[in-house]
Amino acid sequence: MITTSDFSSTNFTTSGFTKFGCAADVHPSVNHRIKRFLDILGALVGLVMTVVIAIPVAIAIQLDNPGPILYSQMRCGCQGHPFRIWKFRSMVANAEQLKHLVTNEAKGHIFKNQADPRVTRVGRFLRRTSLDELPQFWNVLMGDMSLVGTRPPTIDEVKRYNKRHWQRLNVKPGMTGEWQVHGRSTVKDFEQIISLDLRYQRRWSIAYDLYLIIKTIGVVLNKDGAC
Repeated sequence: MITTSDFSSTNFTTSGFTKFGCAADVHPSVNHRIKRFLDILGALVGLVMTVVIAIPVAIAIQLDNPGPILYSQMRCGCQGHPFRIWKFRSMVANAEQLKHLVTNEAKGHIFKNQADPRVTRVGRFLRRTSLDELPQFWNVLMGDMSLVGTRPPTIDEVKRYNKRHWQRLNVKPGMTGEWQVHGRSTVKDFEQIISLDLRYQRRWSIAYDLYLIIKTIGVVLNKDGAC
């Protein structure tokens, strides 16, 4: 469980971050009314879809590996504000306790293993189809995330950021973004992820968000770059 002690370093307060101050200038996308309207509309549609598939997904998860249906983790949002992200559970119930046994294939401040043995059979299907991420529509509706944005980083990851890395927190994290359409499981270099996130900020517009959403649909249907 994450407590306020997890934010006791010089990087964090319980409401956000203090180090470097490089996210003081909020990105124009954060307070853009049309973007927020599209987020709310998309989240409502997405939550209806989530409710429809929740029962069969829950049954499949329980039959495969009994335990919680949902998985939650503290992440850092816009300007470092912590929030709890939600997903359908795709790993064994004691995945965190087994993490030290898994080899990290990624370079930098992230953890990735494309053949992670902690992922269940049902979990592999959920990840391949991106169904595990549907509960994040709730995060979008609550305003912690956007439909399109940067990859939502973990608390431990952000504690190791340098000044350049912190710039990615100038926008809301998204359910999809540059990293998604470029193959989320094949991008294993942290600096490449940072570059993609900063490129999104430079290129951002409502039209570009819609472009990335359309690209994401194609990626999901083709199961390209699925974890």
